[in-house]
Amino acid sequence: MSRHNQEKQKNRKPTRFLRLIILEIVVLIALFGSYRLYLSMKAQDQSGPKNNSQQSDTDSKGPKDEDSKNEDPKDAENVLTPEEIAAQEEQERLQKEITHRQEIIAGADQLALGYDYDGAINFIKEYKSSEGNYQVYPELSDAVSRLEKEKGTLLQLGGSYDSVTKINHIFFHSLIADNSKAFDGDGDSRGYNMYMATVSEFNKIIQKMYEDNYVLVNISDLTKKVTLEDGSTEYQEGDIYLREGKKPFVISVDDVCYYEYMDQDGFSSRIVLDENGAPTCEMILDDGTKVNGLFDVVPILDAFVKEHPDFSYRGAKGLLALTGYEGILGYRTNDPKSPTYDEDVKQVTEVAKALKADGWEFASHGWGHKNLQEIDLAFLKRDTNRWLKEVAPLIGGSDVLVFPFGVDFETTLGTYSSDKYHFLKKSGFNVFLGVYSKPWMHIKKDYVRMTRRPIDGQAMIEYPERLMDLFNPRDVLDPDRPKRNW
Repeated sequence: MSRHNQEKQKNRKPTRFLRLIILEIVVLIALFGSYRLYLSMKAQDQSGPKNNSQQSDTDSKGPKDEDSKNEDPKDAENVLTPEEIAAQEEQERLQKEITHRQEIIAGADQLALGYDYDGAINFIKEYKSSEGNYQVYPELSDAVSRLEKEKGTLLQLGGSYDSVTKINHIFFHSLIADNSKAFDGDGDSRGYNMYMATVSEFNKIIQKMYEDNYVLVNISDLTKKVTLEDGSTEYQEGDIYLREGKKPFVISVDDVCYYEYMDQDGFSSRIVLDENGAPTCEMILDDGTKVNGLFDVVPILDAFVKEHPDFSYRGAKGLLALTGYEGILGYRTNDPKSPTYDEDVKQVTEVAKALKADGWEFASHGWGHKNLQEIDLAFLKRDTNRWLKEVAPLIGGSDVLVFPFGVDFETTLGTYSSDKYHFLKKSGFNVFLGVYSKPWMHIKKDYVRMTRRPIDGQAMIEYPERLMDLFNPRDVLDPDRPKRNW
């Protein structure tokens, strides 16, 4: 081989070596790319191919938003299956039913606190569900058993009296809400001091009576009308079952009309309905602004019973005695020519309905508040007929007559027999209420007669001994009340 050829061969060796290196690099790149493709295809196989509907759904949603791009893969793992969703919904339904049954028991217990055990037991027994009635659920059947047991421990009149004729009946007039105006020394101050109680005194009295186990009952609870075997009827003592030691009593309020002479003297102006349709009292301030609040017996007693349901027998509140010569409840329904007459009639009718639904009852106090012993029969007829025409339709009627000034139309302690009685009986009155210093009651075949004790300045200052069995007047007297000035 010539020297030239030897040099040529030496130059070819590096070139061939370089080519081999390049070829190896290309092969490695190809292998790496194939491996990446293999991994990608394997991941796709594991997730499963999308069917047409899924693909269509994905296409219809359009491109993913930013939140979707950033979605945590762990969220996908927490998605519930249809079976799990159904189980969760069933669990929620069962929990709602449990809560509902607990609410039913709580509602029944509230009724029982007010001595309405029959209503409480029936409230539970009316429960039904897809699984059955109340007996299917141990908590409901146990509650019924418990309430029936408690009902069995109740005593007639709480065991405190042997007859409803021993029950106390106390009465008030409209309460003084602003002492500075009522006791300002003008011409009406003396009368207010004698015949009215203040809001503060009323609050203390009912608190004291509650603490001493007194329980409100309605006048209609005291008696019942029974049909005899011969078809005739007669009044008999009512059934009032209370817890042992409780003492039933009645409250009534006279002249709940808010007369014009009381304007700007610290009294409510009328009874109205609040935003929830509940009775409350309206008061007019010096600047003419009207405000609602606990300014008289009705809303005060309502609030007290709401806080202390065991102070009221089956929702009983009291008796409101109405005249008519200046309308009723603060509405001037006595003058059909008044420009506001129609609206007053409409409003007071709704107020009266709400009061009755709230546990209050109504009575006549005579249209013109006249002494029934002094007026003759002809005057009594005119006065009574006017009350029946103007007042009775607004309140749904009443068979209770509260004597004006507390004076009975007869002086007998026996059985009524006068023409006045026969007229009043024919006019629909069956219950007659007077005034006396202690409990007194007659239950006759055809009527009921009862006396009431006044709670006012005169009784608390001049005759405190007459009230000591109920409360000590010295403990409740308002410090703003003037000394005796009559």
